[in-house]
Amino acid sequence: MRPDRLAVSAGKTVAVVAIVTWSLFPIAFIVTSSLKPGLDIFAVPPKLFFHVTFEHYAVLWERWPGFFDGLKNSLIVTAGATALAVAASSLAGFAYSRYRGVPLLEGSVLLLIGSRLIPPIVVTLPLFPIVNRLGLNDTHLVLILLYATFFVSLGTILMRTFIDQVPRELDEAATLDGAGALTTLIRIILPLVAPGMLAVAVFVVVFAWNEFLFAYIFTATKAKTAPFVLSEMISSVDGIDWGVLFAASTVQLLPVLIFVVLMNRFLVAGLTAGATKG
Repeated sequence: MRPDRLAVSAGKTVAVVAIVTWSLFPIAFIVTSSLKPGLDIFAVPPKLFFHVTFEHYAVLWERWPGFFDGLKNSLIVTAGATALAVAASSLAGFAYSRYRGVPLLEGSVLLLIGSRLIPPIVVTLPLFPIVNRLGLNDTHLVLILLYATFFVSLGTILMRTFIDQVPRELDEAATLDGAGALTTLIRIILPLVAPGMLAVAVFVVVFAWNEFLFAYIFTATKAKTAPFVLSEMISSVDGIDWGVLFAASTVQLLPVLIFVVLMNRFLVAGLTAGATKG
């Protein structure tokens, strides 16, 4: 290999290792700290070898049962938001892909992109009196609607890209057989763009599972999610028990981390397929 190419390859390798280390270090610190005795968590110098203990997890189970209720709420909200966002994005993506040339649709593409640039805090305060008037405060439904709405714009653009790769001849053949637009979408197009639906689902799951702002503003007791309970642990009047906090963070992190790892190859394959021309 030529020296210049070898230098470029080495530089890329170093960059990737640096990025991976930067990304994984906080996760490794949280997980290992949850297994350390309390006095060893912030020991100076840090202890790389320590006695593994599950005491913090036992204390979490005994003193913070509300955290596990929060996990259940997070699961309900995440599942509902993901299903709603994927369904809405698929329908909207089909419309944007197959009905190009309609002035209203073409003009709204910029609106979709622009809506993703709005910080969530900007819309929370105006929404609060509306949500309160509708009686949706402290319910799973309000979070499901907010999370799904927040990702429909990105999901729609992504699904349009995937559906664009499906030949229109399939639509025409289905129409000749008497199938309507909805039947064509459900029975022909969606099975072919399943990787795109999975990609949208992964984005929504990661966002909804970890989202804090909407949960903090629109929930109080019945529907508060795990990130909200973690904030209560930080502001506890008894002080911060860092070992228990790290244990709770680990429990909250692992499900979505495992999900992303399992879905990673499908997500990458889906994004690659949606980015290439058939």
